Amino acid sequence: MQSDQVTEKFTSYQKFTIVLLALLQFSVILDFMILSPLGDILMKTLHMSTSQFGSVVSAYAFSACISGFLAAGFADKYDRKKLLLFFYVGFVAGTLFCGLAYSYETLLAARIFTGIFGGVIGSISMAIVTDVFTLQQRGKVMGFVQMAFAGSQILGIPIGLLIANQFDWHATFFMIVGLTLIIGTMIVFKLKPLTEHLKLQSTNNPIQHLWQAVRKRNYRIGFLATALLSMGGFMLMPFTSAFLVNNVLIPQNKLALIFLCTGLSSIIIMPIIGKLSDKIDKFKLFAVGTLVAIIMVIIYTNLTPVPIWQVIIINMVLFMGIMSRMVPATALNSAVPDMADRGAYMSINSSLQQMAGGLASVFAGLIVVQTNNTGPIYHFDVLGYVMTGLMLLCLYFVYRVSNLIKAKMIANAGNLKGPLKPQPVTEASL
Repeated sequence: MQSDQVTEKFTSYQKFTIVLLALLQFSVILDFMILSPLGDILMKTLHMSTSQFGSVVSAYAFSACISGFLAAGFADKYDRKKLLLFFYVGFVAGTLFCGLAYSYETLLAARIFTGIFGGVIGSISMAIVTDVFTLQQRGKVMGFVQMAFAGSQILGIPIGLLIANQFDWHATFFMIVGLTLIIGTMIVFKLKPLTEHLKLQSTNNPIQHLWQAVRKRNYRIGFLATALLSMGGFMLMPFTSAFLVNNVLIPQNKLALIFLCTGLSSIIIMPIIGKLSDKIDKFKLFAVGTLVAIIMVIIYTNLTPVPIWQVIIINMVLFMGIMSRMVPATALNSAVPDMADRGAYMSINSSLQQMAGGLASVFAGLIVVQTNNTGPIYHFDVLGYVMTGLMLLCLYFVYRVSNLIKAKMIANAGNLKGPLKPQPVTEASL
């Protein structure tokens, strides 16, 4: 979707908001992402099977899905700052419980608790983005905010792995808790209240508000696109460290280097992708990213023992493709809901995303097999082929979202100028 408008400059407060949201996403993503590189350590230390580890990963996703649905009806009823603080405090407590876990069962329970609160934070952040930034700014904003993913790989995961190797895996979660306390303080004292959406509410019934968001067909197209976008990453991610250690024969203490290099490349490419997303058609950029990702996923999941520099290059290009999908797809999806429904839409969207990711993690744990804790991972290549099918299906739904947004912009322009009517964006026409 090519914009004819010049991208607006950010105000000083908008710049602060970007930094805060990036740090917020950094802490949430790190809390989730750290499980993957710790996977080999956790499976050996807590004597977990691949299916049990898949359950630990998916537990966060499923609990986040349920809490997201429950929060959706209330998401547009409160100041977004207060809502964010409530869920972030719960997230911090859950991360602390993860650090105190001592068995598979206690870690599973801690991940469920963390997911209840952490899974809603992303949707609140997205609602804040749509409130504070225009559509012409959001691609660039998403590029910067999604740099949190790269930041977690550059700083969070390598440091977390070093701490885990130097002390133990519990210390890694305590490190995250310390970081979240700093970010929480910034939210309390620096983030302004966000209440404009409260003026547009048509009902005080949370269940009715939730139903109004679910029943809109245009919204459901966006939900499906985001859920499919999530499934591929969740399916591959949980077992990457175990695959690299036991199949590609990369030493455990070298994993930090791989994540560091991948993160560095991502942090360079993310702003570029964000700017491109605001200047060229977002769907075309997404399609190119999908092609790159498909090629690299097939190569990655069929790796045999190779030098570490080859693994690093493959990883860098793979994540370049993944990021080229995430940024334009997220920016497009942010334009789907009306202002009055943004909180509910983002909450439902996040819930379906988490549910899809949780199912993907469970299926991945059932597909791959490891006969013992030091043996190779079998059927990892099958995950690559399944991911390819999911990415192609996602391509179709993102195409529909792109067309939906274009029609919506034409209709809005017609409402302003007079001659055009909103007919092109009626649900029947889609």
